[in-house]
Amino acid sequence: MSTRRSFIKKSATTLSAPLILPNSDVFSLFKTAPSDQINVGVIGTGSRGQGLMRILNKIEGINLIAICDTLPFRIEAAAQIAPKASKYKNHKALLSHKGLDAVIISSPLNTHAAIASDAIDASVHIYCEKTMVKGDQDTLDLVNKVEKEHTKIFQTGHQYHSSRLYSHVVEIIQGGEIGKVSSVQAQWNRNGNWRRAVPDPKFERQVNWRMYREYSYGLTAELSSHQIDFCNWLLQATPKKVTGFGGIDYWKDGRETYDNTHLIYTYPKGVKATFTCLTSNAKDDYLIKVLGDKGTVIIDYQNAWKYPEGKYDKVIADVDGVSGATASWTEGKGIPINYEHKDPTRQALEDFRTAILNTTLPMSNIKTGAAVAFAVDMGIRAMDTEQVVSWDSKYNL
Repeated sequence: MSTRRSFIKKSATTLSAPLILPNSDVFSLFKTAPSDQINVGVIGTGSRGQGLMRILNKIEGINLIAICDTLPFRIEAAAQIAPKASKYKNHKALLSHKGLDAVIISSPLNTHAAIASDAIDASVHIYCEKTMVKGDQDTLDLVNKVEKEHTKIFQTGHQYHSSRLYSHVVEIIQGGEIGKVSSVQAQWNRNGNWRRAVPDPKFERQVNWRMYREYSYGLTAELSSHQIDFCNWLLQATPKKVTGFGGIDYWKDGRETYDNTHLIYTYPKGVKATFTCLTSNAKDDYLIKVLGDKGTVIIDYQNAWKYPEGKYDKVIADVDGVSGATASWTEGKGIPINYEHKDPTRQALEDFRTAILNTTLPMSNIKTGAAVAFAVDMGIRAMDTEQVVSWDSKYNL
């Protein structure tokens, strides 16, 4: 069975060549990152951006030198985390910062494509938060630009793709540990309105952008996308079709994105995958369940368990004088899957640094990110139209 370590080692020799133009002086690792130091800027300093900044400050070899946000109170809050970083209101100005090697894009979803395109023009490494891009055409355009023009690293922020625990789980399932997989059941449930406080009502849409269609696809893009990425990765495939339903049924507060979503994707070999997000019930919170004919694996944020299939003992008996059948079931007991690993977001940022220094293809890259973006867009269209939406052949990158 191949391991993640062998995959990364192999990537260094087989996948690095397309990332560099050998005869070009546009990119020189030794010029841009002397002594293994990488100068990073963060574009978008809301709650996610600030969380990433705190982690960046703890990673050796990363210097957080610039931050950018269009909201002044966001910049001031972020400056408390990185007091030495230069502050910008415009991302293009940040991209011109002297000595900049890489950027983290953690702005609202609808801005990812344009900012990433400008970052490609600036010839810097890119870590683009999930979902990578809003809409299938913008996704196709960005992939095309990366493949034709980008000579640096492009990593997508599906952090669980960097989790060593998740990698181990993928390996054992692909290795037949639970037999033939027939179903994946995923949920990310919360009990709360998902609303952030705003200092002034005029900032409502900019602060709570996840709730408005102009900026975001809501729960599917911000939460389920991680689990869709895992499913694509595990099955080594993309979904063929999707159907589902969503609604604004509980929080009657002016939001435009659904407050509950229920999607069913069909994958090759008959695998069905369901993705559910609620905002009015938090039972079991975040969970991925992979069901095979020899067992089940359940994963949460930081832990995983294997449940072997039990024995099915058919017992024929007379019940109250009437001939009938009863069945006894010996249920498999959950066995913890212990595997040493770090917080997935920290691991993802460390992997970004490693990819830059070693010129290796990230596990979560432009193509895996695009596959999720297409699937998210399909799911939104399926819920909006209450129709089955099929994978388009133009998505086969």
